[in-house]
Amino acid sequence: MRDDARWQMFHAPMSEQVDENTMTNPHPGKAITPILRQRGAERISIDDTLAVEEPLEIQLGYTHARRGRQRKSISVTMRTPGHDEELATGFLFGESIITTTDQIESVDTRRDNIVTVELRDDVTVRMTRLERNFYTTSSCGVCGKASLEALSLQGAEAVADNDFALPASILCGLGEALHEHQALFRETGGNHATAAFDAGGNILLVREDVGRHNAMDKLIGRLLRDTRVPLRETGLLVSGRASFELMQKALMAGCPLLAAVGAPSSLAVNLAQEYNITLVGFLRRDGFNIFHGAEHIH
Repeated sequence: MRDDARWQMFHAPMSEQVDENTMTNPHPGKAITPILRQRGAERISIDDTLAVEEPLEIQLGYTHARRGRQRKSISVTMRTPGHDEELATGFLFGESIITTTDQIESVDTRRDNIVTVELRDDVTVRMTRLERNFYTTSSCGVCGKASLEALSLQGAEAVADNDFALPASILCGLGEALHEHQALFRETGGNHATAAFDAGGNILLVREDVGRHNAMDKLIGRLLRDTRVPLRETGLLVSGRASFELMQKALMAGCPLLAAVGAPSSLAVNLAQEYNITLVGFLRRDGFNIFHGAEHIH
């Protein structure tokens, strides 16, 4: 049986959502530490704010046709605490283990650094996907899957009828708009961010994490819970480079445009071309580079 209180919290609208992490710790993503600051010949003792990095184990509960109810650890990722339910949901969606949050029976975050997602009995889990020993880190994302062939096997489809377009002037302003929403980064300087935005350049949602792929999973997990996936009329902005892993997650969410403050990788560009995603890199106030989909930026 599901925990109705936790189910209601997990599926509450964004305006009503209570972040359980803040109930016990108002700032789970940052830590204070004493340091010595050297400037020229002067050295002083001060307190500095750090971005918290801790492991999170994602466990999956599901029903096997022959063996009954099972529970399996499917991922360990180094992340910034906070929005762990969204992170787990986004991860499961990105790996095609779930397609909607209706397939989730409950989510349990009561144990430190462990989140357990219980799927409904009627959800079929592809065992071959679970048998891959997922291990993610804050620097490389999910290892061993960097190929377009893997995406085809995963059921990824090109973004059909991509008509998401916006002026170059609006795109140029997104970097500063994102920075205004990066509260944790302003204090620590140690977090990546992913933002969702509309064609008017309005930032709709931001998630921060020490891992760029975790920030993306948290954001997509939230959007999935709000039934806003596939995105179609929503672009994504990442604070660092555009890696294959981030492009893969954007593709699975049906994102028509991904913009990055940093550079894309060659495989990210290949993915954008293969799956019809507009890709922008080196986003600055005075310009950017278009790697695919120039017709969508005017």
